[in-house]
Amino acid sequence: MQIGMIGLGRMGGNMAKRLVAGGHQVVGYDMSPESGRDVDSLEALVAALDAPRVVWVMVPAGKPTDDTITRLGELLEAGDMIVDGGNTRYVDDARHAEELGKLGIRFMDCGVSGGVWGIDRGYALMVGGSKEDFEFMRPIYETLKPNDDYGLVLAGPVGGGHFAKMVHNGIEYGMMQAFGEGFATMVRSELVDDPAAVMTSWKSGSVVGSWLLDLLANAFKDDPTLESMPPVANESGEAKWMIEAALELGVPTPATAAALYARQTSRGGGDDTLRVVSTMRAQFGGHVTKA
Repeated sequence: MQIGMIGLGRMGGNMAKRLVAGGHQVVGYDMSPESGRDVDSLEALVAALDAPRVVWVMVPAGKPTDDTITRLGELLEAGDMIVDGGNTRYVDDARHAEELGKLGIRFMDCGVSGGVWGIDRGYALMVGGSKEDFEFMRPIYETLKPNDDYGLVLAGPVGGGHFAKMVHNGIEYGMMQAFGEGFATMVRSELVDDPAAVMTSWKSGSVVGSWLLDLLANAFKDDPTLESMPPVANESGEAKWMIEAALELGVPTPATAAALYARQTSRGGGDDTLRVVSTMRAQFGGHVTKA
């Protein structure tokens, strides 16, 4: 197939390369002249594609995605297809689909997981949209996904792909937090000589074996103590959205919430709270807290 790729960063650029290697024709656009782009504007991108056009949007969620999709709506024609592969909040997908639908432009949302390794391993794709549109896009999806029977699913109607990716990332938060807590516990124990070696041993035969653990074991090779890494973890929003959605659905998510709060605390988000706690302990019990 022929496809336009908007956003040639760490994810979009590698996805474009995997598609080219799979025999597709990719016309790439990025705002950065150093991105290796094929065209220098959205207008040029649309002009370079044959109808019915397929355009994959891989830019940051929020205003950048909104602005890009709005502009594409002005440039594309009825019958063309837009796929939003970024981390857009699922509630925005229905709005995009409705606005584009009035123009006869088809729309799908696709949650993408795989990071910088996806170019070789393939990407896990969680798609939202109609079955008809899914089959139309299948050659692209099949090339991007891993070379086995997994990694691709039509999660549901429009919005379903990003909803599934949101849940996927919430689970990811919890898994990483659990590994971190286990490592920290062993570090502080006199009974474990080499926590890094212990966790690396779990790569084979253990029920907690996973790609996340494999990646952690890779990092241990260069820094078994992880002291070179700052004790700060950012959060990109998906876990927060998942917790909000789960609350609306009446689903308790204590593990995901705890992982999210841990990341927020790591950035100093809990400093003022803890100052209040320390102050009250000192007032009622004379407890002196040392840094």
